[in-house]
This record gives sequence, structure tokens and C-alpha cells, in this order.
Amino acid sequence: MKKTTHSPQAQAAATPGRRTIIAAALMAGLSAPAFGASPVVISQVYGGGGNSGATIKNDFIELFNRSDAPVSLSGWSVQYASAAGSSWQVTKISGNPVLQPGQYYLVQEAAGTGPGSALVPDTTGTIPMSGTAGKVALVNDGNALAGAAPSGATLVDLLGFNAGYFEGTNGPGLTNTTAALRANGGCTDTDNNGSDFATGAPNPRNTSTPVHLCSVPAAPPIVASCPASLAMASGFTGSADLSATDADGTVNNAVITSTPVPGISLVNFQAASAAGGTATASLNVAASVPQGSYPVAVRFDNDQSQQASCSISVTVAAPAGVTHTIPQIQGPGETSPYAGTVQTTEGVVTAKVGSGFFIQDAVGDGNPQTSDGIFVYTTAANTGTVKVGDQVRITGTVTDYAPVAGGHAYTELQNITAIVKTGSGIAITPTNIQLPYANLGQVEGMLVRFTNALTVSQLEFLGDRGEVTLSAGRLEAPTNHYAAGSNEAKALAAANAQSQIVLDDGIFVTPATIPYLGADGSLRAGDTVSDLTGVVDFGAKGGGGAGFKLQPTVAPVFSQDNPRTAPPALAAGNIKVASANVLNYFTTFTNGEDVEGHTGQGCSLGASISKSNCRGADNLNEFKRQNAKIVGELKAIDADVFGLMEIQNSGEYTVGYLVKALNEAISPGTGFQTYAVVPKPAATGTDAIRVAMIYKPATLTMVGSAISDADAVNNRPPMAQTFVAANGAKFSLIVNHLKSKGSCPGGSGADADKGDGQSCWNATRVLQANRLVNTFAPQVAAAAGDARVLMIGDFNSYGMEDPIKVITDKGYVNQLERFVRGSGAMPYSFVFNGEAGYLDHALASPALTASVADAAEWHNNADEPTVIDYNTDGKPEDKYTAAPYRASDHDPVVISLNLAAPYSDVSASVKSAATGLVLNRATGKYTSTFSITNTGAAALTGPFQVEFDGLPAGVTLSNASGSHAGAPYITVNAATLAPGATVSFALSFSKTGTANISYTTKVFSGNF
Repeated sequence: MKKTTHSPQAQAAATPGRRTIIAAALMAGLSAPAFGASPVVISQVYGGGGNSGATIKNDFIELFNRSDAPVSLSGWSVQYASAAGSSWQVTKISGNPVLQPGQYYLVQEAAGTGPGSALVPDTTGTIPMSGTAGKVALVNDGNALAGAAPSGATLVDLLGFNAGYFEGTNGPGLTNTTAALRANGGCTDTDNNGSDFATGAPNPRNTSTPVHLCSVPAAPPIVASCPASLAMASGFTGSADLSATDADGTVNNAVITSTPVPGISLVNFQAASAAGGTATASLNVAASVPQGSYPVAVRFDNDQSQQASCSISVTVAAPAGVTHTIPQIQGPGETSPYAGTVQTTEGVVTAKVGSGFFIQDAVGDGNPQTSDGIFVYTTAANTGTVKVGDQVRITGTVTDYAPVAGGHAYTELQNITAIVKTGSGIAITPTNIQLPYANLGQVEGMLVRFTNALTVSQLEFLGDRGEVTLSAGRLEAPTNHYAAGSNEAKALAAANAQSQIVLDDGIFVTPATIPYLGADGSLRAGDTVSDLTGVVDFGAKGGGGAGFKLQPTVAPVFSQDNPRTAPPALAAGNIKVASANVLNYFTTFTNGEDVEGHTGQGCSLGASISKSNCRGADNLNEFKRQNAKIVGELKAIDADVFGLMEIQNSGEYTVGYLVKALNEAISPGTGFQTYAVVPKPAATGTDAIRVAMIYKPATLTMVGSAISDADAVNNRPPMAQTFVAANGAKFSLIVNHLKSKGSCPGGSGADADKGDGQSCWNATRVLQANRLVNTFAPQVAAAAGDARVLMIGDFNSYGMEDPIKVITDKGYVNQLERFVRGSGAMPYSFVFNGEAGYLDHALASPALTASVADAAEWHNNADEPTVIDYNTDGKPEDKYTAAPYRASDHDPVVISLNLAAPYSDVSASVKSAATGLVLNRATGKYTSTFSITNTGAAALTGPFQVEFDGLPAGVTLSNASGSHAGAPYITVNAATLAPGATVSFALSFSKTGTANISYTTKVFSGNF
């Protein structure tokens, strides 16, 4: 998905396919599937607009209706990606145009810097296209395509020009003075970019251009899919799967048209359910068919009187002899001793997947170091000739395939030349194993059953790859618990690696239906699955790299052992503080619009303002979905003050919009303002995002203004604000967002990934932490006149990493370690690579920590699948709800403070006395000695504040220490006052007028 997430490690682009897992991913020259005869096509593309030598100012994309009927383009879009790129830029077709037969439609794109004539477009976009190579797609909705080689029902037409993805063969490379023009004025569409397009001078045509009628295209044909051959061992039955589909018709019949052969028949025919559906049948070969070769022709018919035939060469013969068994081919090492050789082996089919099938030796060799199973990488047609439980003898080339260069090699059979059935109805008993498992390579390709319950540990790639990472219990990121580089951290990393396997769904492309979701539309990390049974696979996995996978042969049944919860119920205090990363909450969208409907808008990043700097919702619809989740999360937590990260850096506007929405959700239609924005400090940084605070004025009062640290080390300056509670207690809050772990720099500098679990930019985070604890926090405490400081936010550092150690070494106390791990639980707020840890912290100064009553995370986000978030693109199904689950990728942290009042009235425990007033005529002052005596049974704790109330007009306490509640007071700096003890101090009054000096007193313990 295209949204920015701040992962602990830079995630490599997910491989869209695989070899063991599905042929090769994005190979050079990868061609697109045929789209059929589309009524509206891309008829011309030009990307050299305004470049050197160009005669036209703008790039453009031209569309053409080649059919004999009008076509509505309402909601459609044209999209562009670079020749090898996977990110698609979108221009939506404006209005509701209806393109008539033979009519052109011109979409203007970005202008170059040079001169050139202007276009007369039907709609405009801003995509800057390459003048030489790229990919242009016509899509029947406005959602951006995903991946370098997209497919699906929304993709209407594609032109790859000198690109890595195309229809048929590659389209022509272009120049600043040439465009790609579809043949016959746009009428020709054979699904072959290389033959359908030629280069020529750009000739932009729009809806005002005279129509160019094509002959009505023929109805799309029936497309039959049959294996080229079916080989059988004499005396055995066998079958092959056949299918046919028709884009605009219903396939409703199948029949063998070749010379009948006794024992060869067509069975189990199922007609297509509707136009575009798939009809299926099986070609059955009985055991009675004698040895020989039998050409079989099968014809499919549809409801449009169309027909299509396919031929299958059926061979019945004595099978070739086995050269080596599967365990012998696998061998005891990491690679096969027979790699690169052609072998014939025999096994029972245990599972069929998208790019082949698995077979396993029916007996095995009893050696636990040699796998009894192997993957057969072959065509869908060949896979259709076998069924689970068939025993087959296969001839092919042994290959050690490494999905990642230099990584684990997976032994498989390729280039299959013979598949001969030698038995059927054979059940392989799964081998019982459990995680952790020292070397899953020893059971690769085998049918296994996990005897221990496995825990869901990651769901990041459930929607786009159908993958669920499972583990032996919940896995903790090593540096969340142990110091980076320590022996304990290394041991935990090694143990975690042996405790994971990825549960896949067997299809290796984006699933049409999101697998494994429960009745509530979710599956959560922490849920478990028992008796998991399937075949051990190995291949590319989401997030990059490769790993062991399980292709299930029995539908997994998950237990909801980690159900959704309400926010944590903390020990009672008088102030609730929360930290929430709101995952790029932007009111300006990536399409250049904003929440008020303005177009042509952008987001600030450094000195630039561009829509490409925006990181959150793509459009207003996505923002409304995002806003509902974020508001729901904050409302449910109900903190007195929130520290927020990843708010758009747009002054007060975006955080103000959030507060307005939150207040409306709390008190609909009343205008009541529960929350207010803490006004931003002078410096909020130059990043596109910033930190912010919102608070409840009814429970907290701001002291002074917010401040931030604009030192150059801080790419997102920390923000601090001091508050006073209703009882007069004071504390300061610092919100932080340290440098993220992603987008690693190259080379081996200080900020490179050192391989110790802390990822990259750690040196910068350490500098930021030092600056925070040694300079900024002391400034905050000094300005507040109070040492009680709470640091919260996304530190992009797990619990025991270097930046956190810098802070705790200064005496700050890690409240999540204290309360969460201290209660026997694992603290975590983020999940990456199957491991959980907390990047979001609550760190209290020594003066504050005794007042922290409790702290916890609310696991409403990190445990949820990414696919249920607010985004609308790149999803096979939309499982969104407005509930506050997967509102972000980070869990919020909630802290309960029990702040004692800074002073208490002890008047009832003391006796006050004063000597008579004496006038000093030299100074004009009236002096006296005042004493307080502890009349109680317990010592009183100082300092003491003696307040003088009711002084008459004109009378002033000259030596007052200050004023409290409108009355002067004197501070008595005694540490304690024991029972019966007395402390005395001088009084000095001045007066004007004739009033007598009189007063009443109150005595307080503590400080005003």
C-alpha cells in the first residue's frame, strides 16, 4: 500500500510473485495478461511535451472508442508508472463523459519547461511522464493500481512502451518528438503492444475531432484451457482438469469430438454460472485403456453459438523407471546432490498450489535429515492432470532455487517432461513437528502437523498476500528486552528465527477474498491455531526476503485468544495522560485536494510545498474514514491531555480540525468544547509532520506557553507544556518523535544499520536523546520551577535500545517496564517482522515517578490486520468499519498520574501567637515576633506558609514572601515541626491611615 508507515526497519518491496511460489517475480519482459477486445482503448501516448525539440507543450494520453456503442467514462482514470516502477500516478476523468463510437478523448498531463503549442484537452492531469519509456493504464475506477505488474477486473487497457510490463510484446520506445499511436486510427487491438502501436509525430485528438468508425469487433471467443498431454501407467485410472471461459458469453456444453476410445470419457461437466464465468470438466481415463497413444479433442460451446476446441495427447504406457527417490534427491545438506540433473522419481500428491504441486515419498527413508517431500514447479495444465492422493512418477530437472540471492536454496523439480499416474487414493500421514524447529529445511515439501498451538504474530501482509506469520508463542523483539548486542539479545533473535513460519493461502497472488478473518471481520496477533496441517514451503514473503511457509491442506481454525478490548482500566489517579501516534493525520490529501474541497493544494516539507509531500489520506473519502477511527480512539481513551505524533505540520489547522471533530463526537450538536489545542511552540520543524498536544481545560490549566527544541539534531522538535491540576499540583509534559528507523542511509557511517537489532539512524536517535535529557528537559523543569517531568511519544526505539538507556541513565523511570513488565506482561505497541515491542514510551523524572499510579498500552492497533484500515486502494475486499481498531500502526500509551496537592492546611494542628507590635520610628515599620507551635501528636512536614488574611485597608505586610489567594504569606523554611515544637519569625508591617493592624492566619504545609 502506498501509505507511509514508520516501521522499525526499512521494508523491502514485497516480491509480487515467486518461482517456487509462482514462476518469477517481475522478470524483464514480463507481459500482461490478455485483456480481451476492449471497446475503449489507449490510442496514443506522448511523454516528451515541452522537452528539447518538442513541438507540443504538454504530455498527453489519448483514448478512443473502437466499438459500435456509446461508453460512459464516469469514474474512470488513466494511470502512469515508470518502466520498472510499482507506484502509479492517477488522473481521474472529470465529469461524466460518454464516449461515442469512433470518438477520441484527450487527457492533458504535465507540461515541460520548453516552448510548444497548447493542447485542447477534454480533461487535465499533472502526471509528468517519461519521454522514452513507461507504462500507461486505462482503469475503470479511480483507485491507484498496485505493483509493477498489476492485474484485475478494473484494468481495461495497458500500453508498456520500452517498459518491463506490457501486453503481448513490448511497445516502442519514444523520443521527445515521437508518440506511440495505435494502428488504424485506434481500431486495432490484438493485445500486443509491439504490433498494435507504432511511433510517429504526436497527433493529439479530442472529442471534437471527426469520428473514426471501426468495424464492429467480433464477439470475444471462448478460451479453452487443457493440458497438452496426459500420461498414464497402464492399469491405472487417471484424469485431467479442463476449463473454458468466455468474456461475454456463458460456456454451457463440452463434448469429445475425436474418435471415441472406450474408457476415455468426459465427466463432471459444470457449466459457467454466467457470462465471463468458467466452465469445468474432467477428462477421465479408465484403468482398462490399453497401452498406446490416443489423441483426444474436446469442444466447448456457449450460448452465442460459438465453439472452441482443445487437444490432449493421452498416453498409456509402462512408466519410466525411478532413478532416485525423493529423499535421495533432497539429500542431507542444504542443497541437492543431484542439482542440475534430470531425474525420475515417484511420490504421492499432497497439495496443489498456484504454481505447481507437492509430492511425497509414500514410505520415506526414515532419516530425519532428508526430506521426503519435494515441490514440482510446473504449468497449471500439468497441475490439472493430478489430484491429491494420486501417486505419480515424474521426470524433470532437479533445481536448487534460492528466492533471495545467497539465501536458503529450495530443492524442486522443474522442466517437467513426464507425469505418469501410478496409483490413486493414497493418504500420506502428516509428520508431527512443533515450533521452535531447528531446521525446517529438513521437512521442506513434506506434509506436517504442528502438535503445539501456534500464535499469530504478524498480519501486515494478510490482505495483499494472504500471509499470516505464526510462532511458538508471542515473539518479543530482542532489543525490547535486552541491550542491543548482548548475548541475551543474540540468543533471543536466534530463538525467534526458529519459532516462526508463515501461513500462506496457496494462491500466491492478491487473494480475491481475504483469508482467515473471523466473524468480527478481524484476526488479531495473539490469537492461536491448533492442529495446523499442511505442506512446508519456502519462498518470497511480504516485506521482502524469503522464509519457510505452510500451505495448509486442512482449513485452519483460529481461536480468538486475544479479543479486542476497551482502553485499559488503570489504577485511579487525578490526571490521565496518553500518547498516540495518529499515522499521518493530514487534512491535505495526496490528490492535491484538502478537507474543505480546495484543489491544487500541497503539504510542506522543508522549503517545498507539493501534494507529493502529503502522507495520509488520498482523498476526502479516505480522510473521513481515517478521522472516524482516530476520533473514536481518542474519545474512548478520554485522557486529560494527549501527546500526538504524525499530525500534519500545518500550523494549528490540522490539529484544530481534529479537536473540533473530537468535541463534536463527545457532545454532538451542542458546541461544547471538551478539548482544546495547546498552542504550538515557535518551532515545529520542517518535516511534513509534527508533534502536538490537546487537553481538557476543565481539568488542567496551562502554565506559560509551550516551548520546543529547535536544535538542528531534531528533525521533529520535541514540544513541552507545563500544566496545573485542579488541586494545584504541577507537572510538565514533553512530547517526542525521534528519527524513524526506515529509509536507511547507504554505506557504513554512524547511522548505518549495525545489525544489532536497532536498525539505522540509531546514532542520530542517541544524539536526540542526549539533547532531550541533558538540555531540553532541564530547560523545561527550570521554566516550570518544578522537576516533575513526563516524557511520552514515539521514540522509534525499543525498550532496551541505546536512546532509551541514555534517558534512564539520567534517572528517568521507564513506566511501561515498571507497570506492564512488572505485572508479568510483555510491553509492546508495535509489530514488525513477527516480533512485538514498544516504540512508544512513558518516561518519568525521579521527582514525578512516585506520582505515577499506573501505565499501559491499549492494543487496538498493532495486533490488527493492516487490511482493515481506512485506505480504500489495493484491497481485495473492503472490511473497514469506523470502530477504533487499526486506527494507526502504533498502540497508544495511557498513564495515570496521582498528583498530590503541593500544600495542605495544617491550621488545626498548630497554635499561633504573636508579640505586641513595636513601632520603629526610624523606619516607620511595626514589628512583632510570630510563632507557631505544633499541638498535634505527629510531626508536621515543612516548609510552612503562614497566610495573613483580613489585613485592613492601608496595612501591608512588608516582609511577605508572596501572595496566595489575595493574601500575603511568609515562608518558614523548617524541614519539620515536631509535636510540641515551636518556630518563630519576624513580622514587619507598614500602614497608612488610622486603621489598627489586625489579621487572621492560616498555616499550610508545603509550597504555594
